[in-house]
This record gives sequence, C-alpha cells and structure tokens, in this order.
Amino acid sequence: MAHENDVTRRDFVKAAGAVSAVAAALPAAQGAPFIQKVRAANEQVQYGFIGTGSRGNYLLKHLHNVDGCRCVAVCDNYPPNLQKGIATAGNHPASYVDYRELLARKDIDAVLIAVPLYEHYFITRDSLEAGKHTFCEKSLVFKAEEVHELRALKAQHPNQVLQVGLQRRYSKFYQTTRQMIEQGVLGNVTHIRGQWHRNSDQRRPVPDPSLERKINWRMYREYAGGNTAELASHQIDVADWMFGGPPDYVIGVGGLDTYKDGRDVYDNIQLIYVYPNGRKLLYSSISTNSHLDLLQAQRQEFGEVIMGTAGTIEITIGDDRNPAIALWYREPKPIMAPKVDKANAKQEALQAGATMTTAAASRGIPLLLPKDAQSASDSFLSREAKYARRWLYSKGIMVPEETRNPVDVSMDEFFQCCRDPVNRKPKADVEVGLRDSTAVILSNLAMDEHRRVDFSEMETMGLPGQTKTKLVTKA
Repeated sequence: MAHENDVTRRDFVKAAGAVSAVAAALPAAQGAPFIQKVRAANEQVQYGFIGTGSRGNYLLKHLHNVDGCRCVAVCDNYPPNLQKGIATAGNHPASYVDYRELLARKDIDAVLIAVPLYEHYFITRDSLEAGKHTFCEKSLVFKAEEVHELRALKAQHPNQVLQVGLQRRYSKFYQTTRQMIEQGVLGNVTHIRGQWHRNSDQRRPVPDPSLERKINWRMYREYAGGNTAELASHQIDVADWMFGGPPDYVIGVGGLDTYKDGRDVYDNIQLIYVYPNGRKLLYSSISTNSHLDLLQAQRQEFGEVIMGTAGTIEITIGDDRNPAIALWYREPKPIMAPKVDKANAKQEALQAGATMTTAAASRGIPLLLPKDAQSASDSFLSREAKYARRWLYSKGIMVPEETRNPVDVSMDEFFQCCRDPVNRKPKADVEVGLRDSTAVILSNLAMDEHRRVDFSEMETMGLPGQTKTKLVTKA
C-alpha cells in the first residue's frame, strides 16, 4: 500500500507540473489593478436593470460584489418582481413598469437585461439605439430573423458594449482547460459530452391562474426555447469554445413524455452536434433524474467531459453553494493484446481477427489555477504554501477553488468594458452570443422536424423573402 501511495504522489507531482505550466501561461486577472485603485464618484458606471425576476434578482445580488457601478433604476412589469428588485438593489433606485422610460434616462450608462427570452431582442435593440452599453442574459435572441437584425444593428454601434450572459467564459477553470487544449496537453480533442439533468417539473407556483404564462413562460414555445435555450445553451457555448468554432450540423430527439401539464416544450432532449473533422458534442437534458456521472459524483445536474487522445477533463462551474470542480485524467498508454489470426476453438471465433485494448484507469488530478502555479518570483513562504496546497489537493483534503464566482467576474468585466469600450471587449461578445442562439434555434428545428439541420441554413433563414421562424406546438 505504501508503494501505491508513493506512485500516486509521484504521478500527481508530475501531472501537476504540466498543469502548473499551463496555469502560469494564463494572464493575471485583468481587473485586479483597477479594483485596487480609489475611484472618484464620476468613474462609477450608472446602470439600470430590466427584468427583476429570479435571474434578475440573482444578478443584482452578485452586483453587490462588483465595484465601480451603481444601480439607479430597475424595471419589471410584474409588481412582486419589481418590489424584490428594489429591495435587492438596496439603494432606493427609481422603479419603472415600462422599460422605455428607463432607457430614456440620460444618467444611465449601461443596461442589464434579464427578461423572458422572447423579449430579449427587442429590449436589447432599444437599449443599443438609446446609446446604452448592454448586457443581456442568454440566449441572446429568440428567432432566426433576430440573429441577422442584431448583428447588423451592433455593427452600427461599434463603440457600445454588448455582452451576453455565458459566464463559463469567465471561469479560470474553463480558461485553463482551453489553454491546455491549445498547448496540446489533451492531444486531439475529438468528443465533448455535456449534460444538465434535473429531477423536477421546473414549474413555479402561480398565485392566480391568469398569471400562468407570465410566471411559467419557460413552459411555452410562444415565449421560450425550452431546455435547449435555458440549459443547453451554456454547454453548447463550451463546446464551440473548446473546438474553436461552431458545428456543421445537428441532429436530435426531443420528447414531452413525463409532464402532461399543458406545457408544449420538451421535457427531455438528446442532441448530437457534428463539428469540422468529425468532432462531436453529445448532449442530454432530462427532467426525471439529476445524477451526474462525472467528477466522482461530487455534484449533481450539470457538467462536461472533454475527451482528447492524450487526456480528459471533467469539469463543472461553481454556484453559490458549490465550488467549481475540474479533474484531469491522463490517457493511459494502451496495452495491445496479440492479434488473433486463426480461430481454433468455438469460443475464440468471436475474437478472430480482433485486436483488444486494455489499460489501467488513471486517477483524476485536480486542475490547478494560476494562483497555484510556481513562479521564479515566489517568496519562500509563497512557494511552500503552494506546495502544501498541491499536496492537500492530491490527498483529496482540499480542492482548488476559483478566487471569484465567474458571475461576479463577468459583471466586473462588463463594467470595465463600459469604461473603456474602444480597448476592452467582452469575452462573451455579440458573435459568441449569436452563435449560441443559432445553435438553440437550429437544435429545436432538428428535433421538431426529425431531420439533420445544417448550420449553413441560418445564412438565409429569417431573411426577407424567406420563411420566418416557426413556432411549432407539440402536444
């Protein structure tokens, strides 16, 4: 047993050294110098928040962790949500029912939007036209025609920030993973698997039946894109990022199999995205079980596995209750069994001409972050602290944790871009957002029409003279 522990320790140190080199190559947090300096009052970005439901209030809470910004107005057309937004903002902001009144204010520099999906394009459009820097939650747009229209509109406003809420782009773990892929640590990445499983009907209580569609808008195609838009969009973006571009086509199956409660969006979806050179994203979202068969089952619901010829990373983002997790598995060298050229026995006939491959499974190594990377400038105490942390990681006593929640980082970087829109650009910019929305629209089309849908179809879909995006109702 002692020998096994020694081998594990050596393997960890060797593996950690490789990941440490990658972590060291990552840039330092761009916001650190700006956060540390004293700000004058006129350096604050004054913002308005449109849509103070569950997601909007979540973001408003996190905005308390971001310096250099001040909420001066909130807007929601559902009174209980509006009152929650006012309370969460905490500094007596002005309140509006009509978002156009908020946009008309000259003292608002930026607008954050967290309304139902079907309203995203219209409010984002109006915000840009009002001269505001704009953050919009994913999925950025709802229909095919909006993809083209928003791209053209943003081109007319090059010095206004438009950022979309895909926060994995702001996670150090995901950034480190992308660096590892670029440096060839995982070899040729050929497959990604993503899941977001829940054991829930995802419904919200309705105090009055007349408010059903207002409160549970996610259940209806008139307003929403189902689990493809609400959940899969995050992980499709991860695959686009790791593969370096969008898919060629998508196929999929969706079902409304469990919840016969009047909704018309699928309660389970399975999708396959084919990228250039045969690379694939395999995606699943179901509503009847939340088990996650990744990351040693330390988390539930959502995560991704990124598979290359030289290694694998299992990863998931953190939330307010759970830290992010990322484990790296080195691909073991396969042990090749002798080729069977002639079958003499009946039992052997099944293996005739076959080559069997077996190899021992590797142990997951915690992915190290820049703060754990060794540097020549480290003091003795800093170096020893890093060694100690890495040893504790190897024993499973500690896990690496991101210094900041990626939601906070994404909000912070949005406001930094607002202060210097010419020189700073969002990681999750308009093209990232439109690629993601394109995938959502075409994925739902593939499931609805039971066919392969090429991503090139978006080039003409929704344009003048073409058929507008259909809203197909499924029983």
